[in-house]
Amino acid sequence: MREEENKKSSPKGVNLVNKKWFYPALYVAVVSILLIVAFVMQATSDRPIEVGQPKDTGSGSKSVVPVTKKEEVMQMPMLDDDMAVIQKKFYDDKMSAEEQEAALVSYNNTFTPNTGIDITTKEGKSFDVVAALSGTVTSAEKDPVLGNIVTIDHGNGFVTYYQSLGTVAVEPGSQVDQGQVIATAGTSLVNKEAGNHVHFELRKDGVAVNPADVMNKTLSSVSEVK
Repeated sequence: MREEENKKSSPKGVNLVNKKWFYPALYVAVVSILLIVAFVMQATSDRPIEVGQPKDTGSGSKSVVPVTKKEEVMQMPMLDDDMAVIQKKFYDDKMSAEEQEAALVSYNNTFTPNTGIDITTKEGKSFDVVAALSGTVTSAEKDPVLGNIVTIDHGNGFVTYYQSLGTVAVEPGSQVDQGQVIATAGTSLVNKEAGNHVHFELRKDGVAVNPADVMNKTLSSVSEVK
């Protein structure tokens, strides 16, 4: 009688465990749950980032904004422009007759308009000649009449021209920065009365522009020069 009561009072869970199919079914259920969890985790990690919402790297870094290089303003072709003396000016049709005469270059009994400015110092000593603007050296040569010559291309048709140089410190193909020493001032058979000086020209598409009108200005202002 007691044995029958014990059988009747046995928990249903115990009866299920004793079933032959219980453990296989439990195994299948566990495996299914693990597969579902793995699938959900994989789907979450592969979710694309919404457009306009950068992925947070956790480093706190911000996006880098490209900086546009500021346009240079043309400077005197010497380190200390306070020492500069313009010995001969650029020849301009708007000058007075007296000023035009002073802007003529004499050589071999021939007078020609000055297509640049001739820069010297009060002391008349040689000085370092620097690039008025950054650019590429296109020529560095010696002329028996004009002295050593350096030409620098600045792009967009702009070229600076340095004449009557002594020692030259650059060569064709060199990239130079504004203010970099390219030579020393020297002499030439043209404008001998200037002594140690640099003949400096600015050209736009081969046409000479008065450097004094562009000094301390950007090249983009050349179109505004009268």
